[in-house]
Amino acid sequence: MSRKFSCSPKAIKELIHANLLPILTVSGVTGGAVLGLILRYSREEHWTKREVMYVGYIGELFLRALKALIIPLIVSSLVSAIGSLDLSLSKKIGLRAIAYYMTTTVLAVILGIILVVSIHPGKGSDEGIKKAGEARDVYTPDLLMDLLRNLFPPNLIQACFETHKTIIIQPKLKDLENDTRKEEWIRKYNWTEGTLPPKAEWELGTEHTRALNIMGLVSFATLLGLALSTLGAKGKPLLDFFHSLSDASMVITSWLIWISPVGILFLVASMIIEMEDFSVMLGQLGLYFGTVILGIFIHGFLILPAIYTIFTRKLPFRFLANMSQAYITAFATASSSGTMPVTFQCLEEKNKIDPRVTRFVIPIGATINMDGTALYEAVAAIFIAQVRGIALTIGQVVAISITATAAAIGAAGIPQAGLVTMVMVLDVVGLPAEDMTLIIAVDWLLDRFRTMINVLGDSIGAGLVYELSKKELEQMSINANGDVERPSNEIAMDAVESSKM
Repeated sequence: MSRKFSCSPKAIKELIHANLLPILTVSGVTGGAVLGLILRYSREEHWTKREVMYVGYIGELFLRALKALIIPLIVSSLVSAIGSLDLSLSKKIGLRAIAYYMTTTVLAVILGIILVVSIHPGKGSDEGIKKAGEARDVYTPDLLMDLLRNLFPPNLIQACFETHKTIIIQPKLKDLENDTRKEEWIRKYNWTEGTLPPKAEWELGTEHTRALNIMGLVSFATLLGLALSTLGAKGKPLLDFFHSLSDASMVITSWLIWISPVGILFLVASMIIEMEDFSVMLGQLGLYFGTVILGIFIHGFLILPAIYTIFTRKLPFRFLANMSQAYITAFATASSSGTMPVTFQCLEEKNKIDPRVTRFVIPIGATINMDGTALYEAVAAIFIAQVRGIALTIGQVVAISITATAAAIGAAGIPQAGLVTMVMVLDVVGLPAEDMTLIIAVDWLLDRFRTMINVLGDSIGAGLVYELSKKELEQMSINANGDVERPSNEIAMDAVESSKM
């Protein structure tokens, strides 16, 4: 029996209340576009950079608030999620879950990079928005080695505001006159005097730039989480602190997301004033939207089901169909954490997944398994670089992929929390946080699609781990004298409750 749509004031009020955040976000984008066009064509004179800065000032304050949340949100989420892993139930079950999370996240990032480099949605930028910055003059091996160096920061406090970088120092021509290496350069590189020697011969140096070393913080948070998980009861007080910090950070993030329409309005207005060709930017944004959607559907409906089929030797169609209510809820709420109760119900009642697996896998997955977010952030960073006319090296692309993976792991499972972690991905390319304005217009809609894929990935992960862990689950039941063991991991259960928004 079909349900009739009610047009009563109460029904309309409930509909608006349920979709208030996306309505406000769209209103902010639309209002910013209208304000920007009015200001842009209100006079014939060109707007100066100072005037554009005045228009975007409130948006700048919003971005600064987002940046302030990066460290507490990322560190506390990682420590609390990894520290909640109760590997005493079965190390194999835990390792399977973690291996699945990491593999699918990396695959999502690789897919996103392949698509954005192939489709090149940012083409035509010479006529679009003004260029800002250029790629750092350094070799690819230096970038890759710097990634590993930053994984082990010598000072954690310094890692909160500085990043290690290798630089090559351009020699001065007057200093080359008496250089003993001249004959070798002439023979090896056909070098001529009066020109600079090849870059391979330039001196190496190091510097610490004013940028968050997120890789170092992520590595420390991961190790600390593992240590707390190993300590058990001894580590619980500190783990409880990070649980509380994570919950508080998510609350503050939700507050910022609710006031984001105001910041978005002024950011979009300043972007339109600054833009040289509005039509070119619209075309680029459409290609960007299509690239992200294509990547999300390839990953969610081809790659993830293929992984499930390969390892379980079962077709995924019935499993996926039984999870339809969870996908719809994820799309409607744009929150993987808020969708967890529905996800539990679909997995346990419709797909008959053992609760010991779902209550272990899903809370952790809702925190660290963000395939859609990882794909989106990799595509967004490279798209913005394309729009700005910056040619990325292979090393920079690799750096983006690693940072996007780390950003996705630390993203909160609430609507549009990817805006927070997007800031640090842009830092890898040397782009300002204000460049997020280029994608904000469609971010609210993409956020719903990527949340749906995040939930889909968590669900398939639970089904996959269950199918591969049946022997361990049976052995655990035997060890419990025939009683079906419930999760002894109280921390994971706390995470379920605290994640409900």
